[in-house]
Amino acid sequence: MKTRKKLLVGGAMLAFSAVSYGQFTMSGEIRPRMEYRHGYKSLADSNQAHAAFTDQRSRLNFNYKDEGYQVKLVLQDIRVWGAAKQLNTADGFSSIHEAWGQAFINENWSLKAGRQEIIYDDHRIFGSVGWAQQARSHDAIQVKYQKEGMKIDITGAYNQDGAGLVGTSSALGSTAGNYKAFQSIWFNKKIGDNLQTSILFLNNGKQANWVDTLGNTQYHDNYTQTIGTHTKYKKEKLSVAFNGYYQMGKVNSVPAKDVSAYLVGLDLGYKINDNFSATLGFEMQSGQDQTDTTTAYNEVNHSFSPFYGTNHKFNGFIDYFYVGNHFNSVGLQDIYAKIKYKKEKSYVGLDFHMFSSAANISDGYKLATDTSAAYNAAMSKNLGMEIDLSFGFQLSKGVMLKGGYSQMLGTESLAWLKGVTDYKGQGRTDQISNWGYVMVIFKPTFIKTEKK
Repeated sequence: MKTRKKLLVGGAMLAFSAVSYGQFTMSGEIRPRMEYRHGYKSLADSNQAHAAFTDQRSRLNFNYKDEGYQVKLVLQDIRVWGAAKQLNTADGFSSIHEAWGQAFINENWSLKAGRQEIIYDDHRIFGSVGWAQQARSHDAIQVKYQKEGMKIDITGAYNQDGAGLVGTSSALGSTAGNYKAFQSIWFNKKIGDNLQTSILFLNNGKQANWVDTLGNTQYHDNYTQTIGTHTKYKKEKLSVAFNGYYQMGKVNSVPAKDVSAYLVGLDLGYKINDNFSATLGFEMQSGQDQTDTTTAYNEVNHSFSPFYGTNHKFNGFIDYFYVGNHFNSVGLQDIYAKIKYKKEKSYVGLDFHMFSSAANISDGYKLATDTSAAYNAAMSKNLGMEIDLSFGFQLSKGVMLKGGYSQMLGTESLAWLKGVTDYKGQGRTDQISNWGYVMVIFKPTFIKTEKK
């Protein structure tokens, strides 16, 4: 029986290879991850029970490339262990993560369309969000140009909930994490052997809904423009990376507010020897001053949004900032130091972050207890410190084990922002806020044929 199965599989592969004139790869990924959470994304409250669970990403990847085109299909299943009954017939956990085709018009120009990941530079504005089991993909079309160390991507997306007969309203295009439409241009240029710079322009549109005086739902699209650069320099043991972005336009609100926000960041890396590397850095994202109550100031949104970046990669692994939270708030300043030991099939990393707000935080407790109507005190901008430990090593060929532990040492200011207060209404910091995970990654390659 085993011999028969081997013959059938081998025959199928030979038959496939006989008709395959392009390069075909079928690969997979199995990624179960167990997490412990107590104060993840927000400081732990009094008597708050911990959370523990295992979720899993399972993928099947098909990639075919011929002389004139390339296509990719990624099937994905995301589930928490135990969320489906054992005698299961069907569920809603499976989806298509990617399904795109790319036509190579000539050696410089190509056209790519379909559901796809969009990744630029260090993932700050556009990233795959690969840490999240579901990750991020876009329904978009791209015109791509590449020649002699220069790349240009022109991308557009226009989203609807379905194929309609009247109107262009999009419910998903009005929510915080989705857009109705966007257009972007990304320019990347290598300058010599050591310097590389990118310029990104993003025109991001979201739908705002409101009900008019007759009770009818109306909608309007508001667009925010982001422009900036990611520039990096690397020579021998030294690396330097700079991010600088400015946002303007209109924020998605009723009535729409003007936007004036920015992000600046500098990252200095040094390779100490073959195994050790160290990084020092600073990032600042502008925010809204809670103590400035003037009409002119509050008619403008000063909070920067990193939009579709892989935010887990930045500002600490315990995800207190910009991972589904902290948007349109007081902004953030992050001073960090990292050290990493890496040797062939293993690594260990230790990161320290010192957080503070970019804008003033209104002391709501004092405002509530002070009898003076004109009183408007600001809390300390210090939000606390985070410690992140991470590690990984190869269990066997194609199998990796990764894990980590993070602890947030938050302040009263952070607790107030997160809405974690005691019976007096003051921010509480007396609970341990920590998070940890262990993850096993299997990445098999089932079939790989070379172009004939």
